[in-house]
Amino acid sequence: MKNKFLKVTLDGHFFDKHEKVLVAVSGGLDSMNLFHLLYEYRQELSIELGIAHINHGQREESVLEENYLKQLAEECKIPFYLSHFKGRFSEEAARKWRYAFFADIMEQEGYTALVTAHHADDQAETVLMRLIRGSRLRHISAIQPIQPFANGELIRPLLSFKKSDFNNVFHFEDASNQSLNYFRNRVRNDYLPKLKQENPKIELAVNNLATDTRNLLQALRDLTKDLSVTDLTSFRQQTRAVQRYLLEEYVEKFPDLQLSRSQFDEVLHILQSKANYKHLLKNNYVLEKDYHSFTIDKIGPQTDEQIEPIMIESEGIFSYGSYIFSLNHPMADAEQVLHFPSHLPILVRGRQAGDTIRINGVTKKLRRWFIDNKIPQKVRQEAIIIEQAGKIYGIVNLASSDLSKSIKNDIIKATLYIKMKE
Repeated sequence: MKNKFLKVTLDGHFFDKHEKVLVAVSGGLDSMNLFHLLYEYRQELSIELGIAHINHGQREESVLEENYLKQLAEECKIPFYLSHFKGRFSEEAARKWRYAFFADIMEQEGYTALVTAHHADDQAETVLMRLIRGSRLRHISAIQPIQPFANGELIRPLLSFKKSDFNNVFHFEDASNQSLNYFRNRVRNDYLPKLKQENPKIELAVNNLATDTRNLLQALRDLTKDLSVTDLTSFRQQTRAVQRYLLEEYVEKFPDLQLSRSQFDEVLHILQSKANYKHLLKNNYVLEKDYHSFTIDKIGPQTDEQIEPIMIESEGIFSYGSYIFSLNHPMADAEQVLHFPSHLPILVRGRQAGDTIRINGVTKKLRRWFIDNKIPQKVRQEAIIIEQAGKIYGIVNLASSDLSKSIKNDIIKATLYIKMKE
């Protein structure tokens, strides 16, 4: 494993452009192998390491893992960066929290590479998960060993290794890995074993599909490289299939835009039919189009612009940013529930200067609460505030104020159910 790892890493030129490398370490077998390999070969690779760890607070062992990794970093004389997950836990919410934290550390501390322990087994699981979820073809393609991330690159040097290749270094076993409550666990522990009964090499077959897809997309990329996507005269001369591909390529430049199929189709329709047009997209992105060209840009925080607030005045289902809100209609999979003492309209908006929230008997400015709870900067910028009658009742997927928690059942006049979009 060791010699092969060094060869794969050097042949792949993974760290040629990097000196400061941040390693995401959970404490499990995969990430502990990754850390020990990088630490052992740090001189050969000419890199300085730092450990980034997120305590998700979902298991009793979380504190033991945190303390062990902190001690390991001290013994190895390398920096250790820690974040505690806040808010309603879900796989997607935890993933977004992790990568926002990693990006913050990279930008603040000058790291140019984030390294994760994804391996060949993860690759097959991820592709199958995306197939089941109905992802676009381009998202079924193989996981890239190197891709842009934050102010540098995300590097996955273990993709050519299976978990069975790893050394049995000291690590923590996560009992929740056996729980079928999580989608990836169902794929790993239930779906793949059943598929192996039909094809014992199902992981290889799935990974081959991903590789074939990547090669097909690269061929299309090569064939269309001279076409201008944003020039509408050129764009409209192409077939509908080519237009769709070109727009997909353009949208891929904005990894945090994350358009759904219906939202993508809406953008494509606008480009095919509308004249001068300005259309607000997800996550503070805006589409601007004139007769000759179009652009998609992110509204920068320095402009102080946000998605327009919405006022919820009647029962029903509403959408804002990456979330769905339901007033007085229960959602079984709601990630957050807020209670209100009156039928007054409920305001859903972005954060504002001077916002305050009362939690556990203490009223704090929202800015101070974010700092005290070490909320990543990106999460702060995208925070969604729930307000009624000028008072904050919650921060979506982060906190519920005492105002919501303390209402007795007999005086609850309205209930807001919140969940992240699929």
